[in-house]
Amino acid sequence: MRLKVSKSKNAASFYVIKSIYNPDTQKNTSVVVEKLGTETELRKKLDGRDPYEWAKEYIDELNRLEKENKRKVIIERNQSVLINKDEQHSFNGGYLFLQQIYHQLGLHKICNDISSRHKFTYDINSILSRLLYGRILFPSSKLSTFESSKQLLEQPSFELQHVYRSLEVIAEESDFIQSQLYKNSLSLSKRNDRILYYDCTNYFFEIEQEDGLKQYGPSKEHRPNPIVEMGLFMDGDGIPLAFNIHSGNTNEQVTLKPLEKQIIEDFKLSKFVVCTDAGLSSNDNRKFNNINGRSFITTQSIKKLKKFLKEWALEPTGWMHNASNETFDLTQLDDNENLCEQYKNVTFYKERWIKENNLEQKLIVTFSLKYRDYQRQIRTRQVERATKLIDTNPKSIGRKRQNDYKRFIEPTNITSEGEVAEKTLYHLNSDTISEESKYDGFYAVCTNLDEDAAEIARINHQRWEVEECFRIMKSEFKARPVYLQRDDRIKAHFTTCFLALVLYRYLEKDLNSQFTTTEIVGQLKDMNFYLVPGQGFIPTYTRTDFTDALHDSYGFRTDYQIVSDKEMKKIYKKTKK
Repeated sequence: MRLKVSKSKNAASFYVIKSIYNPDTQKNTSVVVEKLGTETELRKKLDGRDPYEWAKEYIDELNRLEKENKRKVIIERNQSVLINKDEQHSFNGGYLFLQQIYHQLGLHKICNDISSRHKFTYDINSILSRLLYGRILFPSSKLSTFESSKQLLEQPSFELQHVYRSLEVIAEESDFIQSQLYKNSLSLSKRNDRILYYDCTNYFFEIEQEDGLKQYGPSKEHRPNPIVEMGLFMDGDGIPLAFNIHSGNTNEQVTLKPLEKQIIEDFKLSKFVVCTDAGLSSNDNRKFNNINGRSFITTQSIKKLKKFLKEWALEPTGWMHNASNETFDLTQLDDNENLCEQYKNVTFYKERWIKENNLEQKLIVTFSLKYRDYQRQIRTRQVERATKLIDTNPKSIGRKRQNDYKRFIEPTNITSEGEVAEKTLYHLNSDTISEESKYDGFYAVCTNLDEDAAEIARINHQRWEVEECFRIMKSEFKARPVYLQRDDRIKAHFTTCFLALVLYRYLEKDLNSQFTTTEIVGQLKDMNFYLVPGQGFIPTYTRTDFTDALHDSYGFRTDYQIVSDKEMKKIYKKTKK
């Protein structure tokens, strides 16, 4: 800051001014920080002291306080002056915490490597980073993401056409990005890659015509649209590891081995346990993970076991639990409230080794009162819905899905005399309800590990996190419906969704999972600042426990009453180390 004296015919006015850089004109501009008064006013105020000497000392003190971030800022506004047209004053700063993770993971270095192998001139690092921040904060189309990136404190250095061109490169380099990201992440923290979780989901398109990756298949949302299928590996800490994209009509069981082979080759991983659900547990996949130090844990449907194994699994005797070395008979729990209360948090188990299709594996069956009560509650609600449907709108009873409440409804097309009825009658099928109730509380897994049942159950229990990854991408990140048409751009879209999920999971981990996804995304999006040219940025967001936790975790603060331009530049620099 420096002194400026504006002289006129009758007076000399004293101002404190400073130079600021205008990114639009790429030139320095002087702005008034404070008006000190006229020379006459100052002489009266200072009792005859030289106003020039006083002003110099005053500005020296302001510069000292500015350097220490302690200067009191005076902001003048005039009620009769309009704001400048098309001049932006509000900016989002929540992305800064994501930017720090982005650079800690070396994604900017990955972009530099990619740039060195291609001939494009646009800044792919700026584009990729904005696509990731936008997917988390302002999930929308590529056009909207480009516009939304102008809301960030640091403005984009690319044009919309560059975004679409970069998608081709991102798709081509997707495997390289994933492998390098894994290697870079090892310098950030140790990865829990001893246990890997794999699952599949699909994403629909708002179209009707199949083409390329967009094919009709069994939709998770039961929508009559073409879909693409995503397979995702996650490590034991819930951090996404790798993904692949397949056409919507691909059997999900055949998607595991190609991606796993890629992990073995590109990530240099060899010994790990693959944990999957029943839909991915083909015999071929189990055998693949029964060699070279690899292992598997997979959900097993009790209903699909051979008859003698099913009888053994449901047999009430021979159960163990960690609190005792003695066997337990589940019939003791029948109508015994005291025992049910005593064992409500206990998981019973039994196990045996089996050999089928030339594969030896251990079958572990567990029983839990909590799980039993949960399944009974779900079925009771479904039966109530089925009963209501029969009474109010039987014409809507059509095709039944496997877990649809309509599976409890049975049609009757003949009379009691055996003649064809004039209209179809519906009733609840008590046999189906009774048959399903036999499996309440029971859960089974198969594994080739020789660990105890409690440890196997603990590992398998974490599968919910990979399902949560899909939920976050579909809900908060709005990864579907997909509007892109070309296969390479579709793959690029899911590459950015995958990378955004990695950033988010690390952010969640740094916050020790104290907050929900809605809280994290919502408050990051609301972390806005009001720009005062020449002075700095005023936070307009509400300071909360969440924002305090963010600042504590990432080592900088943006929640002072005003953050100077100089301090904000330091924050930019810190987040890019």
